[in-house]
Amino acid sequence: MQFAGLHHVQLAMPRGAEAEARRFYRDFLGLIEIPKPENLAKRGGCWFRLGSHEIHLGVEDDFRPARKAHPAILVSGLEALRERLASANWTVREDEPLPGYQRFYVSDPFENRLEFLEPMP
Repeated sequence: MQFAGLHHVQLAMPRGAEAEARRFYRDFLGLIEIPKPENLAKRGGCWFRLGSHEIHLGVEDDFRPARKAHPAILVSGLEALRERLASANWTVREDEPLPGYQRFYVSDPFENRLEFLEPMP
């Protein structure tokens, strides 16, 4: 057996919050929304592509945000993203250094933790 890579990460969101997910992930961050397959669309939620990977936001009726578990998203232009988030009043949180990277955390509109990082030159 051999693993080939990572296809997607799924985060939870409250039912009926697709518009808020789109405003943050698609409109603000600039991720590309991809249509869910018809048989899964009835469940609600949104899917977004970033590079060759995807972030799926799935509806969870007993929703609780992921405050520790998180996707780590590689970025080119981390400081520009930091400034953009701060200017839109998103709270940027620093953490212990990670060798070889600059990074920070932000919570999405549902309080799911997101890590953004950029390799250091």
